[in-house]
Parts: sequence; structure tokens; C-alpha cells
Amino acid sequence: MYRNLNHLSNRFDNASQSYKTIMYDEEDETLFVPDDVNRIIKNTIETNLGDGEYKQERIQMWTSNISEQILSLLSKLNKLFKYIVTCSILQRSGAGLHTASTCYWDNSTDGVCTVRWENKNLYCIVSVYGVAI
Repeated sequence: MYRNLNHLSNRFDNASQSYKTIMYDEEDETLFVPDDVNRIIKNTIETNLGDGEYKQERIQMWTSNISEQILSLLSKLNKLFKYIVTCSILQRSGAGLHTASTCYWDNSTDGVCTVRWENKNLYCIVSVYGVAI
């Protein structure tokens, strides 16, 4: 079965979004599948944070737990990838956050999935980079 991934590669041109379309075989273990990774990230964040309030003393534990659990679940997919997981938790206070990343990789197999999750008290931003072995 083939699916269309319009969100795999985003480019911004003249303030309008254009997408690169990639077709892939769902059974192919050599491709990074953002939809699968997205579900893992969202479920893990929701399980760990839910309606939790921002508490400085818990941030280290939350970020470690979320990152490690995501990595563990990704490894159970049995795909030939190395994964990099980042997790940031911020208090909802109106402050800004600006980040950037760049990768030199094979666009036909490797990929990234970033999820921004929020509740009334905090933001959680998780990025997973998958690099084929």
C-alpha cells in the first residue's frame, strides 16, 4: 500500500507553503515514516504530561522520561535507523522560543518529525530524527 506524504519536506517560498510529495511502501523498513513517529510522540507526551502543571523540579524527569520512552518505542519498530530525540518543555508565560536545525542526509530515506504539544500550563516540543543505517 502506498501513501502520500505531503508533510515530509516543507519549503517556504514567498510566504506560501509548497510541499515535496514522496510515495513509499508502508512495509519498507528502510524509510522514515513520520505518521508512525508522530503517533508515538503524541501518545508518549500525553501519557507523561496530561494536564500537568509546570513545575521546575519535574522538568528534568519529564524530558528524560519522554525522550527515553519515545526512543524505546521507536526501537520496537525494528527499522534500520539511528534515532535522535530532543525534548523541550516550556512554561506558558508568553515568552518566545526560536530554534533551528539542519541535517545533511539522504532525503529519500531519512527524515524528521516534530510535534508541538500544549496544555493550559506548558508547551512540549519533541523532534525525532531518523537516519538510515
